[in-house]
Amino acid sequence: MTPSPLDPVLLEALAQSARAGRRPLAELTPQAARAQLRARAAAAAPGPPVETVRPIEIPAAHLPVPARLYEPAQVRSTVVYVHGGGWSVGDLDGYDALCRKIAVRSDSRVVSVAYRLAPEHPFPAGLTDVEAAVRWAAERYPEAPLVLAGDSAGANLATVCARRAREHGGPRIAAQLLISPVTDHDPTRPSYGRNTDELLLLRAADMAWFWDLYVPDARLRDDPDVSPLRAGDLSSSPPALIVLAGRDPLYDEGLAYAEALRRAGVPVDLVVHPTMAHGFVAFPSLPQAAETLDALAAAVRGAQRRHQTDPKTDPTEVPR
Repeated sequence: MTPSPLDPVLLEALAQSARAGRRPLAELTPQAARAQLRARAAAAAPGPPVETVRPIEIPAAHLPVPARLYEPAQVRSTVVYVHGGGWSVGDLDGYDALCRKIAVRSDSRVVSVAYRLAPEHPFPAGLTDVEAAVRWAAERYPEAPLVLAGDSAGANLATVCARRAREHGGPRIAAQLLISPVTDHDPTRPSYGRNTDELLLLRAADMAWFWDLYVPDARLRDDPDVSPLRAGDLSSSPPALIVLAGRDPLYDEGLAYAEALRRAGVPVDLVVHPTMAHGFVAFPSLPQAAETLDALAAAVRGAQRRHQTDPKTDPTEVPR
């Protein structure tokens, strides 16, 4: 398969970022990588105003989980958002603009979760924190449909939580929204070899670095709570919106996950942007980033409509 050329607008944005001093994550320490992402977030355009934005602490068995709550004037659903960053970088500020947009565009309260990061807190610490946030949101706001969303490693945690919620008797998840999800630990997939450009935000070396930080014991990486594509039964998963970038090392595993969900009878709405690369949603000037936001908002509104029709019945249609 010959990859599509990178979109020229995205290519220039990546080049500008590199000229400004961005270094490949795998060449940095986790602390330096976090600082680099914080600097990028500080320079990004702010999101729209939201009626209420405040820090919260979610009760958990170990320590409270920090989070940020966004509530627009009208609230019709709850979205738990799980940020990306290879389970080891990323924070609430870096996703503030995106969470604001989701809240405003979909009339949703958004709970953005600051889960514990590797290597200080390897698997399953982050997953445990996100599950605590999901349970809290379901108990706190029982009247609203509950949607899980995330990107990259955050999408990995979101989809694992969504499947586990069905397997363990709740809470009920109305939809899962996954942007460039990590679904497996196999770097031999062709999309890894096709996407080696130096300017890319994510390459094979970066994913290897992330895996070593998050799951240092390679024997655990086959666990479906780590590699959800390896789950024996995905039929318990809620309807999914999956957004993929064609120039992303994770493209093949994301596509395989969409196909596995469909084979298991799970409704899937798959959106592919062939000329985009991993992390493209962070560049709001791209039309594809705006289209992804449209798709996210539409999927949340679909969950809202299904809930209004019959709040006691599991969703059975693709979220649109």
